[in-house]
Amino acid sequence: MGIKDVAGAAGVSVGTVSNVINRPETVTAETRRRVLTAIDRLGYVRSESARQLRAGRSRILAMLVLDMANPFFVAVASGAERSARAAGLGVMLCDSAESPAEEAAYLTMFSEQQVRGVLVTPADMSGGNLDALRRHGIPFVLVDRIVPSAHGCSVSVDDVAGGALAVRHLLGRGHRDIAYVSGPMHLAQCRNRREGAELALAEAGLPPGALRHVEAARLDVAAGRDAGARLLGMASRPGAVFCANDLLALGVLQTFYHAGVRVPEDVALAGYDDIEFASAAAVPLTSVRQPAFRLGAAAADLLIEETGDAAHAHEHRRIVLQPELVVRGSTLSRPRP
Repeated sequence: MGIKDVAGAAGVSVGTVSNVINRPETVTAETRRRVLTAIDRLGYVRSESARQLRAGRSRILAMLVLDMANPFFVAVASGAERSARAAGLGVMLCDSAESPAEEAAYLTMFSEQQVRGVLVTPADMSGGNLDALRRHGIPFVLVDRIVPSAHGCSVSVDDVAGGALAVRHLLGRGHRDIAYVSGPMHLAQCRNRREGAELALAEAGLPPGALRHVEAARLDVAAGRDAGARLLGMASRPGAVFCANDLLALGVLQTFYHAGVRVPEDVALAGYDDIEFASAAAVPLTSVRQPAFRLGAAAADLLIEETGDAAHAHEHRRIVLQPELVVRGSTLSRPRP
């Protein structure tokens, strides 16, 4: 059914139907009632592609994250969706699965669909995949990342500060033999959180290389279980473990539990992100909290500003949010003598 069918059924002009849909305040209550009744009876749905052609721009923002199985990115996407909805826009959410190739394919698709703008957590830290957006003049905002070559807006969290927060806490509990479980080190947040951990160790007068490092293949619970087994296989077990995210920490916790290693009595354990499961774990997990919802909302606000009526006055900005430490039972013990 098209708009002409609605007009015929309601006994009005096509222009009147358009006014009811787009400018209802210009139409009398009785006429609005007749048109809306016809729309409901015929099952008419407005063509968004046609509306987009007339308006010259889409009402859809695209969002590409690294891993939708990670509750952190769910919270980020929720914040972005809230801001978009308040501006009368929708969000199309996609998952690159940490793959630069998948990312490139999605960014090309977004360009072909002529979305209004893109929120992206890059898997390719070179920024090369963003060229597809630049070629088509599609604005983008980097989420949870800074890519120096990107020349656009970004919203991120100070991961160096976050890593330092976690390890300063462990040092404050008396731990000196600390291991860091990371995801793949080509990911900037894994490198930055290690940098913060090493900074805290240096402040405590510990030598370079004092931090033991276990690099996991992914940032999920299964990789954390594998990392936990590698920690247990060390000749001497570390007294404390800091993980690059909570999913890794929960996997380590599972392995320790099944091996009879007590947390925190035998090993203190800290994570990162403060996802909901961190506080609900068998041993509530100390974690570095990222303001995930605010991160997504701030990124969407920047993109909405850049693509809105005042886009000519927009200036690119880099917003860096600060993390905070949430202390729970997984670190509340002293090292064994």
